Amino acid sequence: MVSPNREELMDMAVRSAKQGNKDSARVMFRQVLDRDSKNERAVMWLAKLANSPTERKQWLERALSINPDNTTAANALQKMADNKEEKANRTLITYGTYVIGALLVFITVFTAMWAFAPLG
Repeated sequence: MVSPNREELMDMAVRSAKQGNKDSARVMFRQVLDRDSKNERAVMWLAKLANSPTERKQWLERALSINPDNTTAANALQKMADNKEEKANRTLITYGTYVIGALLVFITVFTAMWAFAPLG
C-alpha cells in the first residue's frame, strides 16, 4: 500500500478536522510535521484543535517562529493575552469589592461601638 504524500495527508487531515474527528486529524497533522517541520498550515490547524489554551499558545508561537508575518497567529495570541488580562482584572475587581465591603462593615461597627461607649 502506498502512503499518501504530504499534500494528500494534509487534505485528509483537514477533512477529518472539519468532520469533527479531532484526534485523527491531530495525528495526521503531526505526521505532516514529521515530514515537513515548517508546515505552517499544519501548525495552525493544530493550534485550532488544541486541547488547552497552553497548547494552543505553543502552536501559535510555533507558527510565528515559522512565519513572523502570520497575522492570524499574532492576532490569536493577542486575543488570548487580552482575555487573560481581562479575567485577571475581573478577579481583582471582585476581590477588591469584597475587601472594601468588609472595611465598610468594620468601620461602621467600630464607629457604632465608639459612639455608644460609656464616657469615663
